[in-house]
Amino acid sequence: MSRPASTPRPATAYLHGLLALTWLLCCAPPCEAARPVRVYEVDVEGQTSAALQEAMRQTLVRATGRRESAEDPALASLLSDAPRYVKTYGTGPRGEPQVVFDGAAIERAIGAAGRSVWERERPFTLVVLDPPRTRAAEDAARTELERVAAERGLPITLIPLPLTDGAGTALGAEALLQAGQRYGGDQILVGRGADAGRESALQWTLYTHALTTSWSGPLAAGIDHTVDVLVPQPATSLAEADAPARVQIEGVNSLLGYATVERLLQSTPGVRHANIAGADAGSVTFDVTARGGAAGLGQALAGSTRLVRTGGAGDSVVYRYKPQG
Repeated sequence: MSRPASTPRPATAYLHGLLALTWLLCCAPPCEAARPVRVYEVDVEGQTSAALQEAMRQTLVRATGRRESAEDPALASLLSDAPRYVKTYGTGPRGEPQVVFDGAAIERAIGAAGRSVWERERPFTLVVLDPPRTRAAEDAARTELERVAAERGLPITLIPLPLTDGAGTALGAEALLQAGQRYGGDQILVGRGADAGRESALQWTLYTHALTTSWSGPLAAGIDHTVDVLVPQPATSLAEADAPARVQIEGVNSLLGYATVERLLQSTPGVRHANIAGADAGSVTFDVTARGGAAGLGQALAGSTRLVRTGGAGDSVVYRYKPQG
């Protein structure tokens, strides 16, 4: 009589599952949590030298994410040589005349001047105004928000996303971000305050997967400060330059946990790349490129309640993941 097939022992089954999960994570392409921005396609008023210099000023602000880049002496040669960086002329989506600059050449020149470039793939930001505006006021707010966002190179959309649950309880950061993901959003920017015009101050809160930060100011300040939080700041020393780090995250026990911590790292200000290097029972290790390396990453995550530093030294650090809820 044949013996019945034995069922896998729990440890064996767990090992098989872990190996399959590790293969999936290590062989899958890196998660992209951003949208590409057409940094180097700019509306232009004619093809004169003055018009191209003004278009270059706008390009430098978008390329670096920093308003001061338009008048930065270190980048003055790009303004004076603006015609040399023109690739072609075209028309925008509404038929407006545009100039298309050579992005690769401009980025090389920015780097040679000791300035940093903001990646062209940037967090798609959902903007919510609370309380909701009338139709006319909402249209006016959208126009102002989109104007500033276009100047700074931040992809946004204004939507009426609910900020409370069915019982009227305010949603926390995690719940808001999960709701935003259904609309393709990477982060949520909420402006709270009565509608009193474009220059009236609102209380802004930016919710990302790495941090939550608040400030006050008019509509333009909502976008401006968001970009200021996200863009890499100019390095003033070698210690502040981009550098690699090996980051081990403990407390990760599910596929959802693996995906969440990868998204957390990739959305942390100053992080340029975060790719999975390996995984085992309860932890995952990433190869990260961040401003200031492991030390800079530690500063960026200092206020995080989701990733808490527990050990490590030098360019190899250990964090513990703390799920919310």
